[in-house]
Amino acid sequence: MSRNEGEQEPVVVRDRRRIDPETGERRTPAPNGDEAQVAESMSGTLDEEFGQADAPAEEPVDGASPEQGGESTGLQKQVDELTADLKRVTAEYANYRKRVERDRESVIAAAKASVAGDLLTVLDDLERAEAHGDLNGAFKAVADKLIGTLNSSGLEAFGAEGDEFDPSVHEAVQHTTSSEVSGPTVTTVMRRGYRFGERVLRPAMVAVTDYEADGETASEAGAGQSGESTEQE
Repeated sequence: MSRNEGEQEPVVVRDRRRIDPETGERRTPAPNGDEAQVAESMSGTLDEEFGQADAPAEEPVDGASPEQGGESTGLQKQVDELTADLKRVTAEYANYRKRVERDRESVIAAAKASVAGDLLTVLDDLERAEAHGDLNGAFKAVADKLIGTLNSSGLEAFGAEGDEFDPSVHEAVQHTTSSEVSGPTVTTVMRRGYRFGERVLRPAMVAVTDYEADGETASEAGAGQSGESTEQE
């Protein structure tokens, strides 16, 4: 229904004071329809925006994101490579220690062998003195200590009558034959040989006797062979 042109629109007065003049308390203004609609729409928009922002991100089913899985794989690869490097370095160090220890023992053995080799002529003199009966008293005691010390260090004498001749350790300076031996045999030792461990410091100087049938046996053997040849003819 339309109003007459002479009628005026009623005046609506809204008290927007925040403090009640009668009680002195703070008022809570009730919004009108438009304001309530705007406030509701703004509240919904804010709830939607902040609600989505505050909502926790969904986690993968396996408990780790693809980025975390790739990072874990890379770290495990680095650990495997470092472990392999450590094992290789450990093995190289163990081989180095063995090589150094082997070289050290070789140097010590060579030094001992060199000292023992320089004393071989002294041992020869002591042996000749003993053979002539001149090695006695305090001189013999010193000689026994020297020989004992060299033997305990690894020096070993070889070369004795009756040994089988071995050209690698014997130096033959005389050669005879006899039917009393079965093969090349050392019958006289002119100078002892010495070895230090597996190293031969000096070969033994010896006289060697080879097997050979005597004259009578050789004649019988020749006669037997000639008789056999006659019978065959």
